[in-house]
Amino acid sequence: MKKYTYSAKKTDIDSRWVVIDANGAILGRLASNVASRLRGKNNPLFTPHVDTGESVIIINAEKILLTGRKLEQKIYYRHSGYTGGLKEITAQKLLEKKPEDIIRFAVKGMLPKNKLGAALYKKLKVYKGDKHPHEAQSPEVIKL
Repeated sequence: MKKYTYSAKKTDIDSRWVVIDANGAILGRLASNVASRLRGKNNPLFTPHVDTGESVIIINAEKILLTGRKLEQKIYYRHSGYTGGLKEITAQKLLEKKPEDIIRFAVKGMLPKNKLGAALYKKLKVYKGDKHPHEAQSPEVIKL
């Protein structure tokens, strides 16, 4: 008698929406938990090559915490594509300007670097403040 590993199919997956409050949460711990949920690793049907994850809404992005001296020392880089076009911004300035991006960058770095990772990243919604436009999906509130 042969035993085979079960592989989840698109029809087997029933996607959920969850809301996570980032108020007082530490960035890395929050990001790893969110990446795991997006990937579906908390689901018993987890299959590495199939999207078995949940859609995640993060609220209160501006209240995220960074440990140590990361606010002053952590630098985010981007490049315009032109000579001398390297731009940099510290975590503190980015938190003041666009707090949603700090969480997005942290989670994106923890997802696979392929088409599946890009599809999973689209299921992440990050908002400043405690309001979000996804009430129609009736998301479940998760405590971390």
